[in-house]
Amino acid sequence: MNWNIFLAFLLIIFVNQVTTTNGENYPVVMWHGMGDTCCFPFSLGSIKKLLEQELNQTYVKSLRIGDNLIMDYESGFFIHPNKQLDYVCQELAKDEKLKDGYNAIGFSQGGQFLRALAQRCPTPPMKVLISMGGQHQGVFGLPKCPSLSSKTCEYIRRILNTAAYEEWAQMDLVQATYWHDPLKERDYMAHSTFLADINNEVFANGVYAEHLNRLDKFVMVKFLNDTIVQPKESQWFEFYKPGQDKEILPLKESKVYEQLALRQMDINKKLVFLATEGDHLQFDKKWFLENIIPLLSQEKK
Repeated sequence: MNWNIFLAFLLIIFVNQVTTTNGENYPVVMWHGMGDTCCFPFSLGSIKKLLEQELNQTYVKSLRIGDNLIMDYESGFFIHPNKQLDYVCQELAKDEKLKDGYNAIGFSQGGQFLRALAQRCPTPPMKVLISMGGQHQGVFGLPKCPSLSSKTCEYIRRILNTAAYEEWAQMDLVQATYWHDPLKERDYMAHSTFLADINNEVFANGVYAEHLNRLDKFVMVKFLNDTIVQPKESQWFEFYKPGQDKEILPLKESKVYEQLALRQMDINKKLVFLATEGDHLQFDKKWFLENIIPLLSQEKK
């Protein structure tokens, strides 16, 4: 046997293995929640640095809606989700670093916005979607409003409780677009300008279901002691049974389980349900490293 050829052959195998196991991770796109921005150093700015550090300096894009941080902050309250989604879809399409696909992580309402993005904007392709406290069946209650004064929060609560389905509220207040009143299901389905559409409750949009099923994983994180999202089960795509606001209907018994082909995702083991102690978006670094980072660590194919 020619040992030089044999050793060269082993070297080729070794190099190929190293290349395979140390490949490039998919980029990560983040979408902030209500009362936050893309880049505050104490919130998404620090998470961006953590992701870059733990994912071998992979590209992380923290979405900014508009030209500056003020507009980005205001978008969480006053720019309709449909307009935001159109803007983000165009921004991602222009980003060459995302052309082969990306993973996404959304915080609070950013979770359902990214899910809508996966359904409406399949190019570039989203691979893994992680929803941190997203309200996929909406909210029926807003006990606290992050970063707003109690007076302003009370004003928003009053609008939602009395006029959420008025046209002006649906157009001017983001939270109204995913306000889900189980006591007024007909009004919700007739006048919701965002959530009822992306949940296929207005009509069965097969494209939405098809695009969502292209995800490799759809991960939903619920905060067990949440005092902002009501009901907190919405973070796992569950909600009150229609006609009352006490009993929660399990996901597998809900219409949306069929309407969005979540059943098929479940069968294919694409749905992942995680829970953590703490209030809304309150999690420690150890939990994040152990539960979230591995989901973002798969290499490009």
